[in-house]
Amino acid sequence: MVRCLIIVNTYKEESKKMGAEIKTYLDGIGISGEIFMFNGFSEQYPFSGFDFVITLGGDGTVLFAARGCAPHGIPIIPINFGTFGFIASVQKQEWKQEIHKFLDGKSLIVKRNMLQSEIYGNGKKRFSATSLNDVVISAKNSAHTIKFKVNYGQTELGTFVADGIILSTSTGSTAYSASAGGPILDPYIEAMCLTLINPFSLSSRPLVLSPDVELEIEILPSRVSDVIVTVDGQIPIDLHVGDVVKIRQTNDKALLVGCTQEKFYKSLRQKLNWSGGLNA
Repeated sequence: MVRCLIIVNTYKEESKKMGAEIKTYLDGIGISGEIFMFNGFSEQYPFSGFDFVITLGGDGTVLFAARGCAPHGIPIIPINFGTFGFIASVQKQEWKQEIHKFLDGKSLIVKRNMLQSEIYGNGKKRFSATSLNDVVISAKNSAHTIKFKVNYGQTELGTFVADGIILSTSTGSTAYSASAGGPILDPYIEAMCLTLINPFSLSSRPLVLSPDVELEIEILPSRVSDVIVTVDGQIPIDLHVGDVVKIRQTNDKALLVGCTQEKFYKSLRQKLNWSGGLNA
């Protein structure tokens, strides 16, 4: 029997109602539907054994599902209950239509590249995670600068003092990186975007890098000792002086159903007023 996991964002009452409605509908057409309640943070990834996943929330709900689904090659139908919907681009009124297109093999399934992050302390790996959007290193408290060195493969990019640094995928270029002044990339481009957060230098600019080269960020001594790395805005891990964060593209891909290029640029126009006109 075909099995579907329905991820319901618990902060959205309409999401709970629709989750129950979709489960009843799937059961009626011979598909086993199970509901998982997601409150924004979860250490559980209950995706193994399912044939496809439906997310009912915003982009954050899709990020959670992508980290769990990508290693298993499970497609995600992302129904938007959020504000922007750059990733969750299937509209609420389209859910039944999109499910049938998927089951009939007529849906466009796009592959989005993801990042693999590893933390090393005293030469030993102590943490590993994947992300669809970004990896952010910053001071734990706002309005504090930290110091770090960045290597791009065998090339030293420099030593920086800033509030932090963002490494984003093309998918994540519309998120925190964009608000920090980074470029918006077409999500079909496989690339990494390096954006400094409030750098203590007027010459620092965002960089678009090849995802085939590993990036290393070493935490250097500074007046601030509380430094964290955050994966997709949902997994915070403490860092210490001397720790090295290694970031590279992973072989796993997020499989997103119905997230067309047309919908992406429509979101840019409607949500960010990206029109180029006088009133933009």
